[in-house]
Amino acid sequence: MNETTMHHELLDSGMGEYGGEKLERFGQYILRRPDPEVLWKKMKGDDVWNAADAEFVLKGVSKKWKMREEIPEDWITEVGGLKFKLDFGAFKHVGMFPEQEKQWEWMAKQVESRKSKVESGEGEKKIKILNLFGYTGGATLALAHAGCEVTHVDALESNLLRTKENLVLNNLADAPVRLIADDVRKFVEREIKRGVRYDGILMDPPVYGKGTEKQKNKHVWHLEEDLLPLLTRTAELLSDEPLFFVISGYASQYSHITYNNALTDIFAGKARVESGELAIKEVDTQRLLPAGIFARAYFG
Repeated sequence: MNETTMHHELLDSGMGEYGGEKLERFGQYILRRPDPEVLWKKMKGDDVWNAADAEFVLKGVSKKWKMREEIPEDWITEVGGLKFKLDFGAFKHVGMFPEQEKQWEWMAKQVESRKSKVESGEGEKKIKILNLFGYTGGATLALAHAGCEVTHVDALESNLLRTKENLVLNNLADAPVRLIADDVRKFVEREIKRGVRYDGILMDPPVYGKGTEKQKNKHVWHLEEDLLPLLTRTAELLSDEPLFFVISGYASQYSHITYNNALTDIFAGKARVESGELAIKEVDTQRLLPAGIFARAYFG
């Protein structure tokens, strides 16, 4: 595979027949997908959009991928220097979120700052990170590559399997990464009882979440009810000299200011808190596509 075709690019975005759309290159394939954040004109013509290798069609109750021609069930792309195995998942997803790249970079910088102190004789040598709602492991890969010990928790075994495959792709199969299938809240409570502590914690909770396969796919997570209690309890897992606590979200009614206020309350006087929007820049313009929100507390 040509290395220049492996990367992710946002080629265009704009209003289509059925609403907002985005046109992206993931590796050697161009995908056309709906996006509710889009409310502007397309820059590129129909000939470019209609040449997409695959399109997620969202029309009424119909939700399905439509292929222009036969392509593999899975393939590889690269974001932020990390390789990911992708596939055509349910409801337009492909197995990774490129808007998180800047978050990975920010957390890696915090880790590098701590490692510099360790090399000068200050602090502990091991940097332990907890990744909750870890999905297919973007942040886990970035932090493992930075030399951290990472505990990755997700309710779905399928997400853990893909994370394991992504670790292998990035020559991180032997990295100190624990992959755990569990309900995030139950895992956090057990870790508190065990007295386990982490130097950095991140989470990307869904609006609605399902339990493990053993729980018969019941909806056991509701953001508006469950997020604040989880944030409060998870904060108890931070070490005495923590690096960061990061939360991001997508498709909720909340502003990033909401997340900022929550973290400011929890870490009152102990950390600086900043927040904002996650976005992806189109390759040929300065236009940004909103792709979520974040807030992060840092202690350095």
